[in-house]
Amino acid sequence: MSKVKLNLIAAACENMGIGINGSLPWRLKNEMLYFTNMTTKVKDSTKINAVIMGRKTWDSIPTKYRPLNNRINIVLTRQVDTVKKDTPDDVIVLPGLDEAISYINGREDIESSWVIGGSFIYKAAMEHPNCDKIYLTEIQKNFECDTFFPTIDRQQFHLVDEEGVPKDRQKEGNIDYYFRVYKRL
Repeated sequence: MSKVKLNLIAAACENMGIGINGSLPWRLKNEMLYFTNMTTKVKDSTKINAVIMGRKTWDSIPTKYRPLNNRINIVLTRQVDTVKKDTPDDVIVLPGLDEAISYINGREDIESSWVIGGSFIYKAAMEHPNCDKIYLTEIQKNFECDTFFPTIDRQQFHLVDEEGVPKDRQKEGNIDYYFRVYKRL
């Protein structure tokens, strides 16, 4: 039995879009800060969190921010050997989600695991029995996107309140959004 619980974290606009041309369609400083805090925050200071992403998500992170600091970066790709050559040594490159879960299971120093994109990885994680929560920033506006967050099955995932996650409407510039947490039943 795997002890690894997968948390998904994403921001999506009204049409569930999460990206366009390999980047975010919006600039929300506080939302980015929330992402960083959620994916780095640990209760046990001797531990660290893991972020799991697909190769396209890895490629979309500006070089100066790669790998995401204070987190173990795991990149999933079918081209493990090719991608391994192009990533720093401390980045873990694996062929799939099950391999990532096994890897995390084998380490005592990982507190939480965060799936950070893209669409294909989110879908695989949501369908995985280890999926526990979806942290979705719901942006109250439409943006042109070419990448989308998968549909959340409301039979399986229910909206919950979580300590430390603001419930009230957030506003940056002319964009309103809500931080939502969906927990698997």
